Amino acid sequence: MTAAKPVVKTIVEDDEFVGRFGASAEVDIRARVTGFLDEVHFTDGSFVEQDQLLYTIDQRQFQTALRQAQAQIDIAEATSAFADEQLDRAVSLIDNGTIAQSVLDQRREAALAAQGALEQARAALELAELDLEYSEIRAPMAGRIDQTLLDPGNLVSANQTLLTSIVATNPIHFYFDIDERYFLAYARDARARGSMLQEGANGLEVRVTVSDRQVPPQMGRLDFSENRIDEETGTMRVRAVLDNPDELLTPGLFGRVNVPGSLPYEGVLIPDAAIVSDQNRRLVMSLDAEGNVTPIPIRPGPRIDGYRVVREGLDGSETIVTEGLIRARPGSVVAPELIELPLVAEN
Repeated sequence: MTAAKPVVKTIVEDDEFVGRFGASAEVDIRARVTGFLDEVHFTDGSFVEQDQLLYTIDQRQFQTALRQAQAQIDIAEATSAFADEQLDRAVSLIDNGTIAQSVLDQRREAALAAQGALEQARAALELAELDLEYSEIRAPMAGRIDQTLLDPGNLVSANQTLLTSIVATNPIHFYFDIDERYFLAYARDARARGSMLQEGANGLEVRVTVSDRQVPPQMGRLDFSENRIDEETGTMRVRAVLDNPDELLTPGLFGRVNVPGSLPYEGVLIPDAAIVSDQNRRLVMSLDAEGNVTPIPIRPGPRIDGYRVVREGLDGSETIVTEGLIRARPGSVVAPELIELPLVAEN
């Protein structure tokens, strides 16, 4: 039989939730112009850089439209220059009374109309240049690209046809839901830290694990929560952000997140082996200086550092039986071996 005093140290309790990973950014790739797909310039599933060329739509019609727009510019410039010359001539002649005021007004109107037509032609040229530019579809951000959903030769409709998608996974987001009770506790602790839960509780650190136990726990920080409780589910969605440089974590993957559920405090911890179950009660067997055994009801909490947190019943000054409980009957006198528990239990 052995006995020891509980471990007393500063601890932070944590809560565990199930959640799912999500991309930190994602975008659907669609064309801005209509035409037949000419080339695909990426490998399915590869990592693409921002502005990398992904698709080319047959450019011949857009190149032709651009040349037409350039030709319209030449015509409009010539018309505008001629109208300006006619207006200048009319201005010089009006003072001599050679032409009527109405003729001057007509030429001024013609010059203004020619200038407007020139501006219209310039706008058409800019639009033609944009259409030609849009015939090359580039990645709007860096990330992991999906498979192409359309092969060369197919018709692409502007703003409608989905070509593929890109997700950014470094950093990666982790989403989980908390109920009203947890929200009130986390919001209170966040205010004590000088922040708000909706703003990430001052970057509260969390730990995320996945189903594969060979993958070590991933550390992250809270950075956002929704601004209201869902009326139908009574829950609020919270988001953590994690570094993911090797892209081990992927959107859609399930995980478990451990969130600090309290502010730091002096906690009392004991081994699970020291706890006795008595119907719906949990007891420990304490010893006085003479070795008299006395049961003490406790309220256990979560496990931390291999021990069980005692929320009520012990203050840490007691000596309790840690092994050989079968011989520690209430009212008996025992002579156990006294030991000192390590700060972290050996697994």
